[in-house]
Amino acid sequence: MGRGVRIHRFAWIALPAAVTLLTACATQSATPAAAPAPASAELAILDARERNLTALQTPAIMEYMGPGGHFKAREQITVRRPSSLRVEALTPLGIALVVAAGPTEIAVFDPSKNTITRGAATAATLELVARIPLNPAQAVRLLLALPPDDAALDSAPTSSSEDNGATLLKYSRAEDGRIEIAIAAGDLAMVREIAADGALVYEVRYSDYRDIGAMRFPYTIAANFAPSATTLNLHYERPLIDGAIPDADFVLAPGPQTRELRLGFNSITEPRG
Repeated sequence: MGRGVRIHRFAWIALPAAVTLLTACATQSATPAAAPAPASAELAILDARERNLTALQTPAIMEYMGPGGHFKAREQITVRRPSSLRVEALTPLGIALVVAAGPTEIAVFDPSKNTITRGAATAATLELVARIPLNPAQAVRLLLALPPDDAALDSAPTSSSEDNGATLLKYSRAEDGRIEIAIAAGDLAMVREIAADGALVYEVRYSDYRDIGAMRFPYTIAANFAPSATTLNLHYERPLIDGAIPDADFVLAPGPQTRELRLGFNSITEPRG
């Protein structure tokens, strides 16, 4: 089996949970839902989350379903805006894999092989190694329960309507696609992107909101990435938000014997020199 195949195999373990990252619908109650608040109130909710959420650290359980199979993994997730994330895939014996992303690079450390594989911090890299068409900044925002396309929110929504007890806001994009955001019971419940041809790009639903002191925060994320036929379910266990996280947490430094590899668009190569 070539190296290009192996990167897909180990990346499926951890990266999907990180980037995979993405936004969701709160669990519906048994009582009839009240009519949604006006869009202006919903926009105030989004603005408050935008101002107050910058970082997250939490242990989590990730369930992956897609071309790589169906499995669960325990992980430690650390994210910091605008585009830094770290995911450690854990086993009873210790760390199985570490994925880190910063402004310019995505790196994967495999302790069993003592190798670090590096690639550009782009949506193309994440799609190659995890079949998720999001760049690190979008993944970070979605893991923080923030809409991934912050530029779309600079203007008023093109429409606002009621959808199953939630307020559904739609934002047109320059490419003629759209972003849809649902707010339910004061919580961000769902985010999805629709392409210009009407096809679903991704949909992320958040539920199990709990009061963690500074704000209510979702403990469960369910993400569907249609182009890669990938579904991710993520359950946060003890989310801590807005703690100080050093830059070093998002940089994978090699040890004396660590091999460094470079990730291309369909293969892994070892740098010369």
